[in-house]
Amino acid sequence: MSESKQLADQPVASPEAVAAAAALAVPATLYGMPPTAQLFFAVVNSNGSLVRGFGTASSSRLGVGIYEVVFSHDLTRSAYIGTIGLPGSVGASPSGEIAVVGRAGVPNGVFVQTFDSTGAPADRAFHLAIAS
Repeated sequence: MSESKQLADQPVASPEAVAAAAALAVPATLYGMPPTAQLFFAVVNSNGSLVRGFGTASSSRLGVGIYEVVFSHDLTRSAYIGTIGLPGSVGASPSGEIAVVGRAGVPNGVFVQTFDSTGAPADRAFHLAIAS
């Protein structure tokens, strides 16, 4: 039987962060994946800095194992896929787990939490893909 993790509550986004993110957002569709569906991605260092991305506006570390990634489009009806992984093409990533969900109050943001292999919050580099 697997144990469930207690995920941290998202910190409230500042009014400035919400306004800045809203200025970058493109409206979401109401009917799922249109013919113009887009894919976005971000590769983020364990310190929260953005290594590379497509459609990515910013990334930041909010606390131990807690990150925010902001994209250029409204993601409220999107799929979020995250994986722990080094930002480069060589080496072995530390083991761990990841949880991704839309960012509360920021329609073009994703809230990411990373954990070590014991389930404790830990800073981990990660890859994030968005289908919108």
